[in-house]
Amino acid sequence: MTTATQSFVARMQAEHLDATAIAAFVHAYQQLVSGETGFIPEDTIAPVTALPHLAQLDAHTARGQALLAKTVVLRLNGGLGTGMGLDRAKSLLRVRGDDTFLDIVAKQHRHLIAQTGVALPLIFMNSFATDADTRAHLAAYPDVPVRYVLQSKVPKVVADTMQPATWPTNPALEWCPPGHGELYRVLWSSGLLDELLAAGYEYLFSANIDNLGATLEPAVVGYMDAAQIPFLMEVTRRTDADRKGGHLAYATDGRLILRESAQCPAADMAVFQDIEHHQYFNTNNVWLALRPLRDVLARNGGFLALPIIVNRKTIDVRDAQSPAVIQLESAMGAAIGQIPGAAALAVPRTRFMPVKNCQDLLVLRSNRFVLNDAYHLVQDGSHALPTVQLDQTYYRVVADFEARFPAQVPDLHECTSLAIHGDVTVVAPVRCQGNVVLNASAGAARITTPTVFGDGTHQIRGE
Repeated sequence: MTTATQSFVARMQAEHLDATAIAAFVHAYQQLVSGETGFIPEDTIAPVTALPHLAQLDAHTARGQALLAKTVVLRLNGGLGTGMGLDRAKSLLRVRGDDTFLDIVAKQHRHLIAQTGVALPLIFMNSFATDADTRAHLAAYPDVPVRYVLQSKVPKVVADTMQPATWPTNPALEWCPPGHGELYRVLWSSGLLDELLAAGYEYLFSANIDNLGATLEPAVVGYMDAAQIPFLMEVTRRTDADRKGGHLAYATDGRLILRESAQCPAADMAVFQDIEHHQYFNTNNVWLALRPLRDVLARNGGFLALPIIVNRKTIDVRDAQSPAVIQLESAMGAAIGQIPGAAALAVPRTRFMPVKNCQDLLVLRSNRFVLNDAYHLVQDGSHALPTVQLDQTYYRVVADFEARFPAQVPDLHECTSLAIHGDVTVVAPVRCQGNVVLNASAGAARITTPTVFGDGTHQIRGE
């Protein structure tokens, strides 16, 4: 073990991180210093052009319903939403009325239990940054059987020396989350995997907390059981909005693999973003058969040796002059290339509706969605969701977004696209029809009377 590696190990031991977490980081770090970039060149993969579709699995529904008592649901809940200006759990962001992501997921689960008569466990994988807030908020749902597991943290690596990063003015910035690929190691190290198996559970469905389209689907459980599939990734057809997102591919040996944008060499980026060539996008909705997973982890020391993602940042992302660091991460979906027999399933776009920015949030809060009796967020209307572009000078962070939509977001039921340029505040009901562009004509502008905007560009003036 090199001196640098020993320094990382000592630092992690001082934080009382468990031995498997340390071993997983050391494995990733050794890939980095050996010159491993994590790149997956285009000439080493082939596109995926045909997959089974969820709509074809109706025959497996009854089998899946019988297996619900052996199924658990896990939500990935480690993010703070710093890109949207948040400083606490992103899952506490208000989505519909006063309901946050956590509220809606808890209410979905409560309804599922009432509907099936099965006390399905609901597990949250929190980070150190989200754990306390999440536990406090979900205390309001004592009738929902909630469990928690905690992600680890890993040291940031100084980019030019490969040494542990230090930042005395704020030591917390010396650490970062290792990505949701840590799920498998967490299930092992926490003892939860063995506990679930001992209690008779066989399947686990995992999804991001901010994806409210990801709901438990019995037909998928039935399909996995009938075909003895150990790992199943939900994918959906890519759109222009997904050009930078991870796509599914075949490795040269025929395995399915996941390639994220950070794993694509610059020379291959054009074909990476070709949504007709690489058609399927990872939704991060993943189904696991627990016993095969345990067998794979037992053979690999309690963690999966997932491909590294080399995420280059400054140690303080708000300070471009702070030292350059590397965050070593992995993607949960990358396990598709590590588990023998892993497969993928094409699903409709309705199972993938994450909120990555305030543009997504505007659509989700609009009347293009409704919450049904099962607390599932469903689209109102059959036409495609509108594309929304908001001026990032004024709408990037949630506080600024909400200040400019203090009462309600626009009516988008007949809207194809909406773009807002400049500083526009909406304090009266607005309805958008067709392709609408709103321009602040000079400085800050306000819409103070009920207005219908049709196709075209509209100049908005100040009061």
